[in-house]
Amino acid sequence: MILLAGSVAPAPDWRLGVVLVLLVALAVGVSLLARTGVAREQLVAAVRAVVQLAAVSLVIAAALSSVWWSLLVVLGMYAVAVATATRRVDVPARQAGWVGLAVAAGALPVLVLSLGSGVVPFSGAGIVPVAGIVVGGTMTAATLTGRRTSDELAQQHGRYEAALALGLPQHEAAFLVVEPSAREALVPGIDQTRTVGLVTLPGAFIGVLLGGGTPLEAASAQVLVLVGLMAGQAVTNAVMLRLMTRARIVRRDLAGVFPR
Repeated sequence: MILLAGSVAPAPDWRLGVVLVLLVALAVGVSLLARTGVAREQLVAAVRAVVQLAAVSLVIAAALSSVWWSLLVVLGMYAVAVATATRRVDVPARQAGWVGLAVAAGALPVLVLSLGSGVVPFSGAGIVPVAGIVVGGTMTAATLTGRRTSDELAQQHGRYEAALALGLPQHEAAFLVVEPSAREALVPGIDQTRTVGLVTLPGAFIGVLLGGGTPLEAASAQVLVLVGLMAGQAVTNAVMLRLMTRARIVRRDLAGVFPR
């Protein structure tokens, strides 16, 4: 491993660059051979990750010294998360506020409890990483819930119409259709929490160790993150489902048939 003096973190030198290029080439090459159609997205994502993290590292270095700057960075993360989820679910921009409500509904309680209780210090070094993980997790939950719910409403439109014909209100008829698949967006987070330490050692655990913390401190940080994510994603999932079944959030291709 490439080491910085007094640290076990990779050093940003030419060897890291070579490893990154080889890993991207592996991902893109396999996707091309498998004809999955995501090779270009993988290449763009890798380039964006390098450029964005290089820029963000400079911003965060300044933000960590100030609570106010840290909160501004978190607001920026939130705005990008909402825009990303809105685009991935493929809903009109005017509905982004509802998507933002779902993301915030999941993230805020976790952040208030973690930071307000003092478990995570209310400082730049505490606010930015925890908020980034939690907001990213609720963004993922909003995206997965939105896409799966929209797919169910499109594929089982006949069942939705039948429920309406039986006299169910529109939102109850829609929920009847999407309820069986409602849990799918939460399965990855639940599985990650159940298997932590047995299958993976996620980012917060490794980050604390790389920062010189003890294994017990690393475990404490990781448990907080995983349970917080599980709670936040559950809230976002529930809010997204209600907003979508009540037609506050409707995918573009469903606009002509849902609601009715």
